[in-house]
Amino acid sequence: MGWEMRDKVLLASAALLALGTVAGGYLLGDGLKRAKAADRSVTVRGLAEKDVTADLATWSISYSATGFDLPTVRSEIDANTRELRAYFEGLGFKPEELKPTGAGVNQWLNNGVSTITVTQRMLLRTTDIARAQKAVAQQFDLVRRGVTLQEGSGMRYSFTKLNDIKPQMVAAATRDARNAAEQFAKDSGAGVGGIKSATQGYFSIEARDGEGGEGGSDTPYKKVRVVTTVDFYLR
Repeated sequence: MGWEMRDKVLLASAALLALGTVAGGYLLGDGLKRAKAADRSVTVRGLAEKDVTADLATWSISYSATGFDLPTVRSEIDANTRELRAYFEGLGFKPEELKPTGAGVNQWLNNGVSTITVTQRMLLRTTDIARAQKAVAQQFDLVRRGVTLQEGSGMRYSFTKLNDIKPQMVAAATRDARNAAEQFAKDSGAGVGGIKSATQGYFSIEARDGEGGEGGSDTPYKKVRVVTTVDFYLR
């Protein structure tokens, strides 16, 4: 091969190498652009709320009697228990809905005189929320019957069917998050794609009207709330 031919071969090889480098650089740059575009996302939160009514009511009831000999005190406690049962049965509760949960006896000396206090604890458990509310509203009738409830005796209302409404609430919170993402995308001239990642958050149950003690336990009217965090791809 002569020098002239060899130079032509070298020039052709150099041209092909340069072309390959340019093409490779273009493809690499285009790939980086596409990768960067695919990585664009927006993180938003979605909220879902639902008003519910408690489906379980529990009333922890404590009452006591005090005297100087145990048989007399026990007799008074037994009479109070009969009056308590009569009160709830008169309202239409089933006998098995009211059960004893424990009792306590305290004895102390005062100037050489022994004093005895017996405390009885009962639990009302019912799914009849309306009847439970009526029992609370009319509880002064227990005082007329001679039964004095101790401090801390109170009705608690619970919503136990959270798992039944979780799927629809998560779906609603996700829709709310997508609406927020679409508004963001509209303002920035982009479009919303699929979900990149999502975090459900936690469910909370509170009083519907902002009252009712911790977790709205003192009221049957509650609000279930969940917040989801969703990361959407942007187009």
